[in-house]
Amino acid sequence: MSGARGRGFVTDGRAVVLAGAAVATRAVHAAMRRRPPGGAARWRRTNHAGRPVTLYAGPATALGTACAVAAAPGAPRARAVGALTVLAAGACGAYDDLCAAGDRRRGFRAHLMALAHGELTGGAVKLFGIGGAGLAAGAVLRRRPVDALLAGVVVAGSAHLVNLLDVRPGRAVGAVLALGAPGLIGGGPAGRAAAAPVGAAAAVLADDAAARTMLGDTGAHALGAALGLSVVARYGRAGLAAHAAALVAAAVVGDRRGRSPGPAPTERRGTGVLSPMGVVQRSGG
Repeated sequence: MSGARGRGFVTDGRAVVLAGAAVATRAVHAAMRRRPPGGAARWRRTNHAGRPVTLYAGPATALGTACAVAAAPGAPRARAVGALTVLAAGACGAYDDLCAAGDRRRGFRAHLMALAHGELTGGAVKLFGIGGAGLAAGAVLRRRPVDALLAGVVVAGSAHLVNLLDVRPGRAVGAVLALGAPGLIGGGPAGRAAAAPVGAAAAVLADDAAARTMLGDTGAHALGAALGLSVVARYGRAGLAAHAAALVAAAVVGDRRGRSPGPAPTERRGTGVLSPMGVVQRSGG
């Protein structure tokens, strides 16, 4: 990046947001390694290859992204809504990571049936929690009801998509970097919004790719929601509609695959994943 474009990257705040997200993410990751809340055992998992990994990257990226969004230049209301949406998505994912990891039920129907019988599953928490957070963010960021609805689908669907990709080391983190790059390069409010998840993802890329840690539901949902917010900041109704349609299609495909028989539990990460669209996957980073 050179010339006027390079100067714009620095002067419009993208560089600050990018660096801030990376620094905050690394700081939280290091703090969790030194003193894991609830003990180290609570944050250990076994990945698809049978190797031990930690869940530290999840809270680290969620908090790093939220802090960067909150501190970014721009309208205070948009920054506050963005940070709260990222935290809500991460919190719903954390509930599933830490409280519902052993639940092997698949598909939104199973979780809704459990809820109808009075059982609150991790999948139901994510289905309503992340979906509700996305719709609330859309209602604040867009005035027209149709635009607000599309924005909510994009935020929740993006959270789902990143989580869906978190099946092998480096895949979800790499996807965040690739999907966030166009918005980051474009500049403006959308560029600053994209800088937060890109910076946080870059901070854990090496550890995630080396299978030392993983995003889990916490990090995948938080980063995905942040990417969705950058899409909302960048596009009008037509662009939001196109993104929403693509994300719903991805959810449908994921739902069908999620219903197919999977490998034995010992070959999996050990964390169940229900997307905002109701798709259960098994994380494998």
